[in-house]
Amino acid sequence: MRALFTAATGMDAQQLRIDTIANNLANVSTTGFKKNRAEFQDLFYETLMAPGAQSADGTTLPTGAQVGHGVKLGGINRIFTQGTRTNTGRDFDLSIDGDGFFQIAEAGGEVLYTRDGSFHLDADGNLVNDQGNQLEPNIQVPIDAIQVTVLQDGTVSALVAGQSSPQNLGQLEIARFQNPSGLRSVGGNLFVTSDSTGDAETGTPGDTGFGTIAQGFLESSNVNMAEELVKMILAQRAFEVNSRVIQAGDEMLQTAANI
Repeated sequence: MRALFTAATGMDAQQLRIDTIANNLANVSTTGFKKNRAEFQDLFYETLMAPGAQSADGTTLPTGAQVGHGVKLGGINRIFTQGTRTNTGRDFDLSIDGDGFFQIAEAGGEVLYTRDGSFHLDADGNLVNDQGNQLEPNIQVPIDAIQVTVLQDGTVSALVAGQSSPQNLGQLEIARFQNPSGLRSVGGNLFVTSDSTGDAETGTPGDTGFGTIAQGFLESSNVNMAEELVKMILAQRAFEVNSRVIQAGDEMLQTAANI
């Protein structure tokens, strides 16, 4: 009874789809979060009659007969569409309008990437993320800074007490990838590169192909709650239908056993 095992793969697939949707909904308010989409492929086929084969009376079979054996997970694709910007009015909240990622220097020296531009100052005045890792390249704010300004091109300056002209603090750089969907999530709104992303290309915000910086804004999650709820309903129904196929197969086996 092929249907029993085929339907079981369908139930597994819809469970994975529900897991993906649940993660999207759980992160609907996560800054810079990018939604995931589960993608599936059909499994191998058993060829009962090959298309184009010769029949017993010498004719050519136009279609043949192949029976599929279910579905498998092809991949979980991360969708990097732009999320809406939320005005916070906070000097150290930054968002990227367009393509690019902030670079975060981990304690071990590895560079991580994020769309979460919620930064803070550490004890030495360095711009750091929520985990305390420094922005790369490092920006250090003087202790007597009255106001910090970040321009669209990533130029950072500060008005220091007792001075009439702003002091230049440095230049933000952002990174982009040939295949951002190949980035691997490590939690904390952070990504690391993989063999499929290509090398990181760094540049100044506003350069060709790079997004611009908006100070006082944060990028919201790109999860559409209504869309995810519709997908959840469809996944539930597909799971139910596959379970009914298993029930139907069980009833057929019971009928055969009772003969």
